[in-house]
Amino acid sequence: MSKSIEKFEDLIVWKDSMRLVIDIYKNLRECKDFGLRDQMQRASVSIPSNISEGFDRNSNKEYIHFLFIARGSCAELRTQLYLTKELKIIKNSQVEVLIDKTKKISAMLYKLIQTRKERF
Repeated sequence: MSKSIEKFEDLIVWKDSMRLVIDIYKNLRECKDFGLRDQMQRASVSIPSNISEGFDRNSNKEYIHFLFIARGSCAELRTQLYLTKELKIIKNSQVEVLIDKTKKISAMLYKLIQTRKERF
């Protein structure tokens, strides 16, 4: 029996993206590249923020638009994670986990967008 989604906090993709934000903040605590750190933190925060903002909009079209923005922020963050890997800012094993999380969240957002387009 599936639980109905009544608020954005019920969305698994929102919960997963919130955990990703926390992981990003924790992994960048020691980062001295303040520009990159700030950009990565903002990109990560943008993901759940846009999911929640779109959810509370008045139309399905607007919701889908915000889901696309969240997905774009997820791609931006993944690119920055590849950069931190090359620059050895975050441990290789940890950066791979974070990259995998962005891929999972992006796929979940894609599926949610498709569902919203087809059924609503």
